[in-house]
Amino acid sequence: MQECHTGLCLSVYIITFVLGFPANVLAFYTFLKKVRQRPTPIDILLLNLTISDLLFLLFLPFKMQEAMNNMKWELPYALCPVSGFVFYMTIYNSTFFLTAVSVERYLGVAFPIKHTLKRRPVYAVAASIFFWIFSFLHLSIVFIVPFIGEESHRNSTFGDEIKSEVCYENFTAEQLKVLLPVRLELCVVLFCIPFLISSFCYINFIRILSRLQHIDRRRRLRAIGMALGTLLVFALCFGPYNVSHIVGFIMKKSPAWRDKALLCSTFNTCLDPFIFYFSSSAVRGTVSKMTEGVKSHLRRCLSCRIFQAMWEGNNEPEKDKEHKQEEINAITLDRKGTGSSSLL
Repeated sequence: MQECHTGLCLSVYIITFVLGFPANVLAFYTFLKKVRQRPTPIDILLLNLTISDLLFLLFLPFKMQEAMNNMKWELPYALCPVSGFVFYMTIYNSTFFLTAVSVERYLGVAFPIKHTLKRRPVYAVAASIFFWIFSFLHLSIVFIVPFIGEESHRNSTFGDEIKSEVCYENFTAEQLKVLLPVRLELCVVLFCIPFLISSFCYINFIRILSRLQHIDRRRRLRAIGMALGTLLVFALCFGPYNVSHIVGFIMKKSPAWRDKALLCSTFNTCLDPFIFYFSSSAVRGTVSKMTEGVKSHLRRCLSCRIFQAMWEGNNEPEKDKEHKQEEINAITLDRKGTGSSSLL
């Protein structure tokens, strides 16, 4: 059984959800609004990437619950394959959309005129549908593996107890014979090939962009930083988990550190919004509008408090004057009363 330290896993899941969910909701709103007004291929691709991230984040609480229970599955077992399927499918779906964005960026710089003439939003829509279906079919192995060798597994009471306690773990030798080669195929087709394509596109994107002197230096550096950052996110977030597939295929069993490698892929949903920010002027515009709105709201609140403090400060001297006048009047009346009594 793989072990994931409860504190580590739960911390990563909570940070990912708290930071990733609002950022991706903001990106989803921006891209949806832009696609409705004037759709472009890159906006359609980024919208689908945002949907994939949000779907991942919506099922992340199931992983939180599993981590809180020391990696034991205490929810209805029917939710186990569904949550696992969505969890893994959206991870690999992200690699496809990040690769498609890199191809779109490269073609726009390498063949600006030809690409502009042949650029159609319908191509991005068709590519997005293909990516979703392709990921869906590949990750359907999550539903198939538990039924492999089910008869021998049912004959074991211990097997039934393990099945009810853990989710998608403790595979039999019969199940591993099917699962390990499939994982290797996922690593090659859904990670290695997309990563090589992205590397080729972004390296050439940077090479071409560095030669273009007519582009503003600030814009050029931002685009180069976006390309390098995307490649770094691609390698660091998806690399360790896919390396575990290769190691597992060689060792003929799942590595004990596989769950920890999966945490890197989980954290990807927090980093994608940074790619959105540098890739889309619409996202930058939405962020700047929100920032200005927050600043203006804070200024209004601050000005209201200052005005209230000034108002209270102006009222205090008047109250002091009234209080002093009352004291003077009381002393005067007291003196008058004393004088009249001495005469008597």
